[in-house]
Formats: sequence, structure tokens, C-alpha cells
Amino acid sequence: MPEIKTEWITLKVADGTAMRAYVARPHDTNQHNGLLVYQEAFGVNGHIRDVTERFARQGCLAVSPELFHRTAPGFEGAYNNFESAMPHVRALTHENLEADVRAAYQWLQAEPGTQGRKIACIGFCKGGRVAFLTNAVLPVSGSISFYGGGITPNPFSPGLLDRAPDLHAPQMLFWGGLDKHLGSEQTRAVSESLRAAGKPFVNVEFSDADHGFFCDARSSYNPNAARQAWALVLAFLAIYAA
Repeated sequence: MPEIKTEWITLKVADGTAMRAYVARPHDTNQHNGLLVYQEAFGVNGHIRDVTERFARQGCLAVSPELFHRTAPGFEGAYNNFESAMPHVRALTHENLEADVRAAYQWLQAEPGTQGRKIACIGFCKGGRVAFLTNAVLPVSGSISFYGGGITPNPFSPGLLDRAPDLHAPQMLFWGGLDKHLGSEQTRAVSESLRAAGKPFVNVEFSDADHGFFCDARSSYNPNAARQAWALVLAFLAIYAA
């Protein structure tokens, strides 16, 4: 298994705030493509750090910014206590998220190991919405969203469907067919908005998977769906972000 290096860094955001980010990179001096890895509602926890490290072992310089840094720096919520995460989820605004993703993107652009290389993004749960947003505001080479809540409108967010025409790169979408949080009406609205905008996208639904199926720390983990999704993610990145 390739050796990697990990560290926490602190990024300056345009609104004057400071944001920690977890970085994993191959332990060599070669040039590597960059990858933004966006957290679930439970913070940059052990699972998200593990996923960030997995991508580093695949040859990416991966960075996962703490998107709750304004309300709960260092937050790591329990998967059986979603209510503890809700105040921080509801405090997120598209304006603040845009500032956060720009800060992380600009850091990757400036790093000697990724200068001039492609940068892609991937996000899970709430991070799936952030990956979609990143694709709309930054010239990423590819974007991947796992069960992204908030892409469609909900009581706490106007959604991002109106940003579909702004997407810069192909968008990959993963959904669980058993997901009660994001029903077929919402997932269909996302793909229809992309189709109407003429944007390239890949839409994948695992009929026997639930919300959070990729996360091996959740009770909803589905190892078969997770293995297939991982293979598709690597193939997508090999085509659009290599």
C-alpha cells in the first residue's frame, strides 16, 4: 500500500474566518492531481479522514475542509444523533460555502505538488450538495455527489437546481433507492435539471441501498453498493481528473 502523509492545516477564508482542513498526500515528490473531499453532516470525522486518505493512496493530494468552522470548529457528531448536527447544517449559507470551497481550491492551486494539475471534488450527504455547488462556482475537472441533500429545495435551503446551467464539469450522482430522506421525486428533479441544462452527468441508483450506504461507520452501510460505487468513482476520476 502506498505510503502517505497526513496533517491538519489552517486556511484563511475571504470573510476573515479561519478554517481547518485535513490533508492527505502521497509520500513522494511527484506532481499529483488535487481532490476536495466534503464532509457529511457529522464533520471531518474518522470516516471522512479515512476516505481522504484512501484517495491519497490512489495518487491524489486530497483536502477535506471543516465546513462547520464558523459554528463548531472540530465538530465530530455521532451517527445516531443527527439532531446535534442540525444547528450547524442550518447555519450553512451558499455564500459562506462558496468562500470556503474557494479557500480550499486556491490552496490546492498554490501547493507545489498540485500546481497546474486538475482539481476535482467529491462530497457525501451535506457534502454532496457542496460538491454540486463547487462545480457551479469553480472550474473543477469533475464533481461527485453521494446522496446530496439540499440540491433540491427544502425548508432550510432554496436548493441549487437553478445553478445547473453553471456547472463547469461532468457531474456524477449516487443515490440509494431505499433513501427516505431523498425520495425519487428529489433525485429525479436533479437529473432533469441537468438534462435541461445540457450538462453531462452520470446518475447511479443502488436499489437496495439506503442513505449513507458508502459510510462503513453507519448502520446503513451497504458493502456491495459501496464497493461498486468506489470502482465507479475511480473510473470517473481516471477519465475526467487524471
